[in-house]
Amino acid sequence: MSEDKNQSSSEKLENSGFIAKFTEISVKVGNWVYLRSLRDAFAVILPVFIIAGLGVLLNNTVFTWIFHGETLAKVQVFGNAINNGTLQVAGLLVAPMIGYALAKNKGFANPIAASAMSLACLMIMMPQTVSLGTVASAGAKMSTVTGGLSYLNTGTQGMFGGIIVGLLATGIFIKLSSYKSLQIHLGDNVPPAVSSSFSVLLPALILMSLFALIAALLAGFFNADLINLIKTWVQEPLRGFNTNIVGFCVIYTVANFLFTLGIHQTVISGTLMDPLVLINMNANMTAYASSHSFAHIPNIITTSFVSSYTLIGGSGSTISLIIAILIFSKVKSSRQVANLSLAPGLFNINEPMIFGYPIVFNLPMMIPFVLFPTIGSIIGYYATLIGLVRRTVVLVPWTTPPLIGPYLATAGDWRAPIVQLVIIALGVVLYLPFMKISERVAKVQAEEQNA
Repeated sequence: MSEDKNQSSSEKLENSGFIAKFTEISVKVGNWVYLRSLRDAFAVILPVFIIAGLGVLLNNTVFTWIFHGETLAKVQVFGNAINNGTLQVAGLLVAPMIGYALAKNKGFANPIAASAMSLACLMIMMPQTVSLGTVASAGAKMSTVTGGLSYLNTGTQGMFGGIIVGLLATGIFIKLSSYKSLQIHLGDNVPPAVSSSFSVLLPALILMSLFALIAALLAGFFNADLINLIKTWVQEPLRGFNTNIVGFCVIYTVANFLFTLGIHQTVISGTLMDPLVLINMNANMTAYASSHSFAHIPNIITTSFVSSYTLIGGSGSTISLIIAILIFSKVKSSRQVANLSLAPGLFNINEPMIFGYPIVFNLPMMIPFVLFPTIGSIIGYYATLIGLVRRTVVLVPWTTPPLIGPYLATAGDWRAPIVQLVIIALGVVLYLPFMKISERVAKVQAEEQNA
């Protein structure tokens, strides 16, 4: 037989020029140092927001079952304190973490200094006057005060400000620090910690002066500040598109397609979606913590929405494929892979299935793997929109098993696991015919190779 006839369809797909070029571009985008640093920074602070979810869950479910009246209010100080140390300082947390991650990824010798500069520049850009509400006998009043910070700027709504300032400040600081003429050397007899501090003194001075000048110009000529400008002109439009159902499905469709080419879906979704759905998640947790009700929860698509309805059992919701194989497949190799993948799949780890079955470069399996997360997202979105299930208000760890995850994420809504179970069942039906085709193709290819 000719070489072309001996090549399987998956091998032809893998070796095609278009796929090779597309893969090369995607890898370059995913490895761009600024995007990689953004992912690294959010990975560091993610446990903080999971702890915030614990505080929200305790305050608004567990404590309300046990305590009442003044006792409940006193006990809820526990959750409120956690909220203040997590959600309400999200913007302050993300800037220095980005500074540190970007400096490390660029090979900068003093990443701690870059982290400190990022935080300092973020504080420089904060508005110097804030409006605060006060409760008086006649009702609520707004007062403008100086010398204070508002949680509206330091918390979830200020996260994008923290991201942009962190990236800009660190990039400029590293560039300035590379000029030898700006480095101060105190000699070899000075302790290293002191020497490294003085070596970046002039770059730090120039950097903070630059940001202070921008703050002064915005305040003096436009009566504005950078944090609120970013919030209004960058964060909200971008979040509005990426976290509406159309933009969300487009991004995850592309992300899952990349995974079928061997490129992890976080190259796209981790960069374009994770910060935005996390902002939505934090906004929901903040709203639920303050109101103790679901009446004014603002967002449907959040981090916990993704784990509950989009990526059940991991990318492509492959828990449905595992179930389909274990129930319907008679192919020994397929059942072995499914048995090995079941335990990690229950904790949303599905690389054994993706690379072992495989799904990567397996044309029949690529179709349901790419389409099914969109179907699950649409079902979860509209079930939430019409009030069939509550909106997600607790950030649960992504390794939380199916059925348990959506129950916790919705603060104990028993209907959420049922919706997820329906999605899993539909996934079994969707994966089944493509699984049969894949096994048939593998059988034919094996017979041809043995002929």
